[in-house]
Amino acid sequence: MEMLTDVFFVDETGRIIGCDIITALLARQILEREKGATILYDLRSSWSVPEEIKAGGGIPYRERVGHVYMKATLREKKAIFGGELSGHYYFKNNYYSDSGMIAFLMVLEILSTKRVPFSNIVSPLKRYYSTGEINFEVEDKDKKIEEIAVKFSTGKIDYLDGVTVEYHDWWFNVRKSNTEPLLRLNVEGKTPEIMEKGKRLLTNIIQNKQS
Repeated sequence: MEMLTDVFFVDETGRIIGCDIITALLARQILEREKGATILYDLRSSWSVPEEIKAGGGIPYRERVGHVYMKATLREKKAIFGGELSGHYYFKNNYYSDSGMIAFLMVLEILSTKRVPFSNIVSPLKRYYSTGEINFEVEDKDKKIEEIAVKFSTGKIDYLDGVTVEYHDWWFNVRKSNTEPLLRLNVEGKTPEIMEKGKRLLTNIIQNKQS
């Protein structure tokens, strides 16, 4: 019997729930029992994830994309839980490995306890607006990342995985795919308009279009 390593969720209306939102939801549940625990999240995740971890009394730790990095850091930091945007959820009590089944059962427990529609439970966590991951074919990916870093040098920049730039009302990450010859873009903003403006700016730069 194959192990279920990843899992995705929809609400009662059939709308997909972002895996980062599930990470935030499970983090709060775990922290009710494990105050002060470290919880990992991948750098594509919504601002709501570290906010929920802190609100639950935990320590958020941001990591680059990929199960190899997540598993290694989970062990290094002795973190109790970690979540990726790809639907993988990692548990200390599962030998620091991912388990979609554990995540699935935890969500069922939340639903059975709350006894309200799933959309009601996750709605407070969906307080920002994101593009989801957008892929671009780019010939010189490193050069494009450098160009983007220069153009957005007024923001808070880090290079944990590609380049992430953060402003007070929006942020983005552009990184090279670990598995395909692509650049991947994620943008999140405090309003749909801010998110769309950031998306348009980044898309024009990546595709060498005039703003």
